[in-house]
Amino acid sequence: MKQFVRFLHDGQMVFGQVTPQGVYRISGPPFFDYQPGEKVGQLDELDLGPPIRPGKVICVGLNYRDHAEESGADVPEEPIIFLKPDTSVVGPQHPIRYPPQSSRIDYEAELAVVIGRETFCPDPVDARRAIFGYTCANDVTARDLQSKDGQWTRAKSFDSFCPLGPAINYDVDLGDRSIEARLNGELRQKSTVGQMLFDAERLVHFCAQVMTLYPGDVILTGTPAGVGPMQPGDVVEVTIEGFGSLSNRVVSAEEPSS
Repeated sequence: MKQFVRFLHDGQMVFGQVTPQGVYRISGPPFFDYQPGEKVGQLDELDLGPPIRPGKVICVGLNYRDHAEESGADVPEEPIIFLKPDTSVVGPQHPIRYPPQSSRIDYEAELAVVIGRETFCPDPVDARRAIFGYTCANDVTARDLQSKDGQWTRAKSFDSFCPLGPAINYDVDLGDRSIEARLNGELRQKSTVGQMLFDAERLVHFCAQVMTLYPGDVILTGTPAGVGPMQPGDVVEVTIEGFGSLSNRVVSAEEPSS
């Protein structure tokens, strides 16, 4: 397995490859040809951004049976998709901002699929080849606005509502890895990606029959049961087995950016 990150270096966001010896800068996005560069330090020394800046984030609703049941919804017969804007994307340790329009925002631990090649209307084999790698995601949701609006765009789209990271994990067998969410260190969600109703390849196949997928696009694959509210000051951590942990603190809208 290879891991790739994005981080702030000399005033700009750049890509790097994580190795046992440290992080080495690379010349461009890892799903294109790139040249290795100099060592820039250890992973915990870097100011990480989201590992990719996607053109679009496609999200899948109710993709775990237990989450559909806790939501009081029917189990879908085919994937339910919606979009988050790229402005919702933030990286590890970046704040999740609590919007003044909402009185309840929830965490949702998710596996994110990173697309590595342009594809439209592929057969299942093409869908498999379109997947570059995976990372952790938090599909933050203004739950009260979701119920009020009757559709999900506003509730899912606030700035900072799509934390991604810490790394893109490439050349990996997804298997049945565990997925967890902890709030202030307390376990709130625990499942495995094998419990998804529609697996990653099927989701890519489904989405690519609707819209062209480009390198760097991201698909969030749904969340298991256990979603719940967050408050300013809370720290939420999403962990997928072998992929690292994505940690973000919730702040009020009035709190100044650091």
